[in-house]
Amino acid sequence: MSRLDVFIARMVSQRACLNRAADQTGALEGPVFELGLGNGRTYHHMREIMPDRAIYVFERAPAAHPDSTPPEERLILGDVRETLPAALERFGRTATLVHADLGGHNLEKNDAFARLISPLVEPLLAPGGLMVSSDRMYFDRLEEQPLPADAVPGRVFIYG
Repeated sequence: MSRLDVFIARMVSQRACLNRAADQTGALEGPVFELGLGNGRTYHHMREIMPDRAIYVFERAPAAHPDSTPPEERLILGDVRETLPAALERFGRTATLVHADLGGHNLEKNDAFARLISPLVEPLLAPGGLMVSSDRMYFDRLEEQPLPADAVPGRVFIYG
């Protein structure tokens, strides 16, 4: 599979999984967390499919297009290893949806990072909440969920 095909599969899968997760958590009350803003495409999509939900973005150094950048009061700046524990103190176990697309092209490094942040993400999820991730995560109580039919296995994961 070409790198272009891998990218397309990841984007199609990410959209399908976020759409499903937004539908499944729509009746829950609580914030949505986007871990990593990047260029803001995913955040922009999340605003489109969840216009009435409070979406908080965790980012070290925002550099997205202004149209795809959250308002200052919903931007949590810093390293997620520090900002996720602070979010637990601030929000408690209330996140209805957490999305993470934090990995790069080094699969070994991505896996190590997923192992590091998994225990920081799990306590943030509200009962019935979901996590959508570009990487396999390592949770104690959350289980991998089936993917939508139009998602490519192994490109995105859903946990709940």
